Amino acid sequence: MLQSLTSNSCVRLIQSHKSTWYFLLLVLGYILYLIFGAVVFSSVELPYEDRLRQELRTIKKLFLQDHECLSEERLEEFLEKALEASNYGVSILNNASANWNWDFTSSLFFASTVLSTTGYGHTAPLSDGGKAFCIVYSVLGIPFTLLFLTAVVQRIMIFSTRRPVMYVSTRWGLSKPLVAMVHATLLAILAASCFFLIPAAIFSSLEENWNFLESFYFCFISLSTIGLGDYVPGESFNQRFRQIYKVGITVYLLLGLVVMLVVLETFCELQQLKTLRKMFYLKKEKPQDRLAILEHDHLAFTAVSHRNNSTSLREDNTKNLPFVSVPELASPGGDDPMIG
Repeated sequence: MLQSLTSNSCVRLIQSHKSTWYFLLLVLGYILYLIFGAVVFSSVELPYEDRLRQELRTIKKLFLQDHECLSEERLEEFLEKALEASNYGVSILNNASANWNWDFTSSLFFASTVLSTTGYGHTAPLSDGGKAFCIVYSVLGIPFTLLFLTAVVQRIMIFSTRRPVMYVSTRWGLSKPLVAMVHATLLAILAASCFFLIPAAIFSSLEENWNFLESFYFCFISLSTIGLGDYVPGESFNQRFRQIYKVGITVYLLLGLVVMLVVLETFCELQQLKTLRKMFYLKKEKPQDRLAILEHDHLAFTAVSHRNNSTSLREDNTKNLPFVSVPELASPGGDDPMIG
């Protein structure tokens, strides 16, 4: 009997806090996913890093042996300065000296990566004034970009998603959730083809050292606003039509970001995903429940006030009554002379 009551109370506790338990499972799943990613990246990339370190040590050792007049300290100082300049996008190589990082088209490309929060990191402001302006420009520009993208996506969604889904479901009498699912799938395939597969093929032909996988990797990293900066187009030696190429990449990034947001918003409007999200959200109070709570509180307050007023009135009436002495009645077995 006691075990049955305990199990029933546990079930009621879980049912009453279902969204909280789902949320805790979501947090646990996210932490496990982070750990899983760390384990995979470490196991895959660590051997390559170790091999590259050994190759660099070997090259450095051979270079010092061939140039005995150069000390290791001087070489370290030179390499440190070169690497520091490389972090700001400035290279000492002869084949990279023709490309400027802060001409107009390169600056336009940099501004687009800042406002879209892609931030490749291949180019960074060198001066204190540039760094200060970048802070102010980002503080004002990023919210402005979010407002701009929200307005654009909201208008595109009407013509790309809502009206087509409503028309098909009404015209052919199909289920709206089913039509929305098929539409979202087709839209995702179209977006992946036009902004991932085709651009990857174009980049792999324009960039000398990029294969298709590296080009596809750049497209995904860019349009997902991850922006690692290990692959940046238009930075190779003697890039043909570099100015136009940079402007074209800027337009591609902005259009691709808008399309990605449209696809994500289309999937977020699916009834299946809405049901899934509600599992992890706190339940909102319904207007009827809120009204019932207010009415209950009002009735409770009225009852307490009425009881307090009745008590006060009874006390006041008792105080205002005149004092009347009540004669004592003699007991029947007493010495009263009236009783014989």
